[in-house]
Amino acid sequence: MEVILYIAAIIAAIGFLVLCVSIGMTLFSLKSILNSLAGTLAGIEGQMEGITRETTSLLTKTNSLAEDIQDKSKQLNSVVHAVKGIGDSVNGLNTSVQQITSSISTNIEQNEEKIAQVVQWSNVAMGIADKWKKRKIIEQAPEVVRKDPYSYETVYEDKPKRKWGRKK
Repeated sequence: MEVILYIAAIIAAIGFLVLCVSIGMTLFSLKSILNSLAGTLAGIEGQMEGITRETTSLLTKTNSLAEDIQDKSKQLNSVVHAVKGIGDSVNGLNTSVQQITSSISTNIEQNEEKIAQVVQWSNVAMGIADKWKKRKIIEQAPEVVRKDPYSYETVYEDKPKRKWGRKK
């Protein structure tokens, strides 16, 4: 039974040796994987530093652009208010013109007969003025009278042509 005990101890030692060798091989293969992973992480860390710098720069530019946009928006708001004021002024002017136009048309409708009378009287006055001008021209014109022995009418010759006055 002692032999069995030695055999069992040898088998246990061989099993332990196989276990240690397999654990060693696993650790060596794991070492190469971990080294590769460490290299990859170092590369990612470098890239992350570059990304962080670019992100910081981009964030700074974005903030300056946002401030510039806010300033320009404030300036544009003043322009929009000015244009709105011009629009309100134009609307007020349109309203005033409409009121004046309606007032004038109402006054014309109310005074239509008076206007017609004024037009008639002005036509009469212009007719009288024309006749008066013709009479003056005839009075100032040199008369060359030719008497026809067979008629009782006086015929005027060489009348000056009218150069001014109202045309008929």
